[in-house]
Amino acid sequence: MTTPLPSLSPSRAADFKACPLRYRFRAVDRLDEAPSAAAARGTLVHAVLEALFDLPAAKRTPDAAVALVPGRWAAMLAERPELATLVGTDDGPDEQAWYAQAEALVHRWFTLEDPTRLEPHERESRVEVEVDGLRLRGIIDRLDVAPTGEVRVVDYKTGRSPSERFEGRALFQMRFYALIIWRSTGRVPDLLQLVYLRDAQVIRYSPDEADLLALERNVRAVSAAIQRAHESGDWRPSPSRLCPWGAFRALGPAFGGTPPPLPPRDGVTAGSGDLVLDAVDL
Repeated sequence: MTTPLPSLSPSRAADFKACPLRYRFRAVDRLDEAPSAAAARGTLVHAVLEALFDLPAAKRTPDAAVALVPGRWAAMLAERPELATLVGTDDGPDEQAWYAQAEALVHRWFTLEDPTRLEPHERESRVEVEVDGLRLRGIIDRLDVAPTGEVRVVDYKTGRSPSERFEGRALFQMRFYALIIWRSTGRVPDLLQLVYLRDAQVIRYSPDEADLLALERNVRAVSAAIQRAHESGDWRPSPSRLCPWGAFRALGPAFGGTPPPLPPRDGVTAGSGDLVLDAVDL
């Protein structure tokens, strides 16, 4: 039986870089995270913007996009009925206000891009590549290829854009995608574009080979550090100002919590497609 390659996604790499214990909770312990109304709204907006491109270019209007909201939400509920408890209940936001916020984000996107002039090459595209025994993977919101061959990687964010101090951290995900594309096609994407819908901001970045080689070294270092943590069982926390709002606050030592015992390293496959070490997700 062939041993699966270690794999790493930008979200799990970012988790480990920010806090090894958070990575452990998500990738090793596979702890459940309660869905939030804000996260569900973000998923809904992404689904609407993806589905909009199924329409002929001339019909991709703000009203047409908003009209997709109920159907996309119904599809989400059919797949995950528990999401129905997030809005319109005593514990969640008012349903009408929640819908209005989702519709406002969709409308705001039209002030940043014109979908009548776009024909995405791919949407919600799963990408992966093997680089010297490490599988890099991710999901790209939108990949545009111009008639002249230029490649643009686009990601939608329903939150607020970061300050200049944190732009590099926000671009890590996009550079990770660019690295996968470069290593799998031989071409460095011409433009990486983060579209922030809450405050109508766009961050653009043009990578080059030197940049992606530096990122590749960084990713290898992260992978090696995760491997050492798996072997030693040392998943030390890195407390930050975001900890009080984290999904695993109650388990954090900084708040008097105790992490659960580590699961056995037996290579059990997880439902998301990520694997515990030896089967093995770094």
